[in-house]
Amino acid sequence: MDFSLGDDRRMMADSLSRYFADTLGWEARQAAAESEAGFSRDMWAGLAELGVLGLLFGEEAGGYGGSAFDAGAVFAEVGKALATGPFLGTLLGGNILEAAGEADLLGEVIAGSKILTFADDPAMDSNGVVTDPVKAVKEGEAWRLSGAKGVVDYLGSADLIVVTAEADAGWASFLVEADAEGVERRAYPLVDGGAAGELTLEGASARLLVSGEDAISKARALGLVATVWEAVAVMEVLRDATIEYLGTRKQFGVPIGAFQALKHRMTSVALEIEQARSAAINAAAYFAKDPATRDRYGSAAKYTAGKVGALTAEEAIQMHGGIGMSWEMPLSHFAKRLVMLDHVLGDEDAHMARYLKLASAA
Repeated sequence: MDFSLGDDRRMMADSLSRYFADTLGWEARQAAAESEAGFSRDMWAGLAELGVLGLLFGEEAGGYGGSAFDAGAVFAEVGKALATGPFLGTLLGGNILEAAGEADLLGEVIAGSKILTFADDPAMDSNGVVTDPVKAVKEGEAWRLSGAKGVVDYLGSADLIVVTAEADAGWASFLVEADAEGVERRAYPLVDGGAAGELTLEGASARLLVSGEDAISKARALGLVATVWEAVAVMEVLRDATIEYLGTRKQFGVPIGAFQALKHRMTSVALEIEQARSAAINAAAYFAKDPATRDRYGSAAKYTAGKVGALTAEEAIQMHGGIGMSWEMPLSHFAKRLVMLDHVLGDEDAHMARYLKLASAA
């Protein structure tokens, strides 16, 4: 089985890397992350012009990619640059639009003229209790949605929202206009940069996209692949920064990287990152298999990324000492992003439990 990116994906990754280097230097990244939107709209428009957004979707939907490796390659570069933007919401929501055959609408998203997000996670009340699922009620030919969703990716900037909701016949996906009557959005910044929001729907008008849970499960699975590839890329940045620091920081007249204890710790981190990389590659390679196999490898990768990510972030900060936690040091922001990625689409504990359940049923 060939796990290489291939020439086309490699060229795209190189182009994306250069684009981020040219347009998203550290100061520009911080300014974008701390802005009201949480990302640079100029950067997003540039990504659309470069064709990056189209790589996330198949040719029939107006893109020119759509495989799990395509998504992984894009998100790996996002991780290396620590770029903020509605990448995950676009991938997840766009995957639902693709399943629904909404090529024209998805074309606007690919072109960057519409910002799309995906509202899937339930909201929590002030006591930390998960609220009831969003309910979908049919009125004639129209649908109305009521309920709340939490931590919706870049909700404040979205033009279109794909919402998962419970109807009489089961779960389904719906399209909601962000400025429609009955839609309330409360946006806020995230601790690792970017933005999210709480979505409240009170009889909001919606259009049915796809009935059933299959499309939702597939979108989540693709999101797992993207997230673990991003996490591995962030780990590599932390690893390289730490190795460089160990080679330049001196104590007792020698680089601290010469100390055997630190060598062993760094070697352990490097080996664990390779394990996480292998798990991420497996998640992409088995994505097109049957749902049970796909989800088993996806959960294995997410668990591994969470476990190794925590180790990598902790060791990087400890080996840098106090400077590693300073706001001015990029390393602290990469470490923070890596820790927070563990909580996207389920943390390592949730995916360990899910993997064991899927493995026992195999």
